[in-house]
Amino acid sequence: MKEAAAYAQKIAERGIRPSIQRIAIYEYLSEHKTHPTADMVYEGLCKTHPSISRTTIYNTLHLFSEHQLVQPLCIEHDEQRYDADMRPHIHFKCTACGNVYDIFVGPRLSALKKNAPPGFSVQGVNVCLLGLCDSCNN
Repeated sequence: MKEAAAYAQKIAERGIRPSIQRIAIYEYLSEHKTHPTADMVYEGLCKTHPSISRTTIYNTLHLFSEHQLVQPLCIEHDEQRYDADMRPHIHFKCTACGNVYDIFVGPRLSALKKNAPPGFSVQGVNVCLLGLCDSCNN
């Protein structure tokens, strides 16, 4: 129960009313580091929250993205995933198993912003590496 209160507080801090469904969605994203798609979130929650709909999932993910509570990831053109970890990092997608991993590169990520052409204003950095993860590489 303490976790739900912490998730509710984080949602409220972003100016969003923390409903039971929103808390469940944010909790799912926070605890499943797999960078799930909206459909994965729905499949993960529909058994414990039978009244939740795909529309609610999509609308909530959009709302969370707008308020910078989660970051949407467009790793490949046909796949939108979501990440609740808002710390600066890049992503690695295994082309064999499809898993997505976080790679924390520290201050080197902010250095990318400094290399923009004069007069450009970088508002964010979205980097994804593709290759084989350790499990698939062996």
